[in-house]
This record gives sequence, structure tokens and C-alpha cells, in this order.
Amino acid sequence: MAMPPRPWPTGQCEQLEPLVRRVLAPNGSPFTYTGTQTYLVGASGGIAVIDPGPDLPEHLAALEAAIGDAEVLAICCTHTHRDHSPAAAPLAASRKAPVIGCAPLVLESDEPRADVPFDTDYRPDRVLADGESLLGPDWTLSALATPGHTSNHLCFALEQTKALFTGDHVMGWSTTVVAPPDGDMADYMASLERLYGREDRVYYPAHGPAVTRPRQLVRGMIGHRRQRERQILRLLHPGPKEIAELVPLMYKGVDMRLWPAAGQSVRAHLLDLEQRGVVARSGERWTIPT
Repeated sequence: MAMPPRPWPTGQCEQLEPLVRRVLAPNGSPFTYTGTQTYLVGASGGIAVIDPGPDLPEHLAALEAAIGDAEVLAICCTHTHRDHSPAAAPLAASRKAPVIGCAPLVLESDEPRADVPFDTDYRPDRVLADGESLLGPDWTLSALATPGHTSNHLCFALEQTKALFTGDHVMGWSTTVVAPPDGDMADYMASLERLYGREDRVYYPAHGPAVTRPRQLVRGMIGHRRQRERQILRLLHPGPKEIAELVPLMYKGVDMRLWPAAGQSVRAHLLDLEQRGVVARSGERWTIPT
């Protein structure tokens, strides 16, 4: 999806439905689309803040203005990439609110990542287990474990309106990067299948527009990943190749700035295929075993 024309609604508080408002952070990029979208849930009394976003003064000021006099009952993070969770700590301090949501995650590997690195300062007051719920005056948020993009990724279901806040697991503008060593393609596909089995009315992703036909999009995403898998096998059929050789062939029409991220997803596919015994590797070269 091409970038929409400016001006973007950065810093504005947009009402999406009676229980949901959105504030766009000023961190647009080829990896974040127009920026990270922070959601405020609740119409009266206490509210929840989902994915507070980057720790940027102008974004925090916009959140404070949008929250106004409301009590913040919970600051919820879908995962701990630096465009999602760093604003949790200063917002929690200013509002005396608990940080509740995904588990902390620090990579032990030094493998380079093409996407946004992890927030190593994230300190939740409470980690939500799969299926666990938070209750507000007029809202209920239930945690849905969706590993794949990251191993600690959660979605949050707003039970009153059948809306699902999907973080980076399903985005409204692009497919998700699955970057090893933490990102796992088998987990990601299983999480997509889990979402396909649900009956959510709308998805509110952290990046891109709302998804109003969720199951149709998820079905397409599953098909797209299977197509990528078949494409890899076709390209390996003539002989062994490195990921650096596969990416230009697979992503000809994609902005070259995104090729490193695409390479990570290709690696995730290959690792999944290797685990299933479909491909093998020698050094950096991958092949179909005979």
C-alpha cells in the first residue's frame, strides 16, 4: 500500500467508535507507514491505553491531551519493539498507572535485525496470560497470545464491540516482518490460523487503516505466506542459493530499503522449511535435499 498524501493526522485524537479513540505518533517511516497508532479504550471513567508508542515528547503531549481528566487504569503493550512500548514508562509515571500486557523480552543473540529493535527498558507491572482479561467501567479487554512477529506478541480483544487490536501481527498496510532469531514463521502461521477461526468485527492495527473484513484479510495473508514458500522452493529447484540471491528475485517491485527486512522473512521461511525437512543448508547456501 502506497503512503497516503500528507498531512497525516499526527497528534490528533480521532474517534473511531464510541469506545475507541486513536492518536498517531510522529514516527512515520518505510517500516512504520504513517507511524505507530496508540489506542485509547473507554468512553467514561477509567480508560486503557494500548501501544503507547515511542518515547517522543510531542507524542506524549498528544496522549496527555487526549486522555485529559480520565483515569488510566492500564497501559497495555502488544509487544516490545521500540515503536510500541517505550512511552509506557513516562506515561505510567505521569498517570500513576500500571503497565499491563506482554512479557518483557530481551534478545540474547547479536544477530542484526532489519526492523525496530527491542525496548530493553520495558518493565510491566503485570504480564497477561493468554485469555486473561482486564475490566474497565465500560470495557473488557482480553489477551490473545499471537507469537510469530515476536515471541511475546499479544493482541487485545474488546469484548463489547468485537474489535481486535492487532499490534504488528496483522497490519493495515503491509505484511508483517518475521525476523529470526525471535520471530518464528511456524508460530506466525499458527497465530494467523487462530485469528482466522475467530469472528472479530474489525481489526485496529498499530500501523495502517482499520481492517473491516478481518477474516478475508487473514485468509489472504495465509495464502500469501504459502505462495512465498512455494516461490522459495521454485527458486531453489535449479540449485543452491543464498538469501541475498533470493530476495531480489522475490521482491522485484518492493522498495529496496525494505529488502533487508524481506530477507529476514525469507530466512524465517527457510528455517521453518528446514525444521520440516523440506530444505537443507550448507553455510549460507540453501538447497532442496535429494
